[in-house]
Amino acid sequence: MSWWVYPCINDVYWRPRGGDTVAATTHAQRVLLGRLGAYTLHSRYDSAELVRPAREAFWSKFERDVDPEGLLDPVERARRADMARKAYFTRLALKSAQARAKKARRGP
Repeated sequence: MSWWVYPCINDVYWRPRGGDTVAATTHAQRVLLGRLGAYTLHSRYDSAELVRPAREAFWSKFERDVDPEGLLDPVERARRADMARKAYFTRLALKSAQARAKKARRGP
């Protein structure tokens, strides 16, 4: 199966020739196409800038969680949001450690 590229408004899309669907590709081909897309994207744009809006939205979620009405002083809101973030990531680390321990008990 051969592939061709056509330009799109935002980027380049890869489609198989001959009317095949992407579902007709093998897993290895899809992995390589995904890798190719990621390399192309990161060669054109700054990686930090690509994820900045998502990161800002994620961080602001903690501020909204600790002060939904927006009544707190900004310094206090930031302090509480920082503690909420630390609690969130500590909870993730605990769950990860529990999952690894459970897997170790089951064996390979």
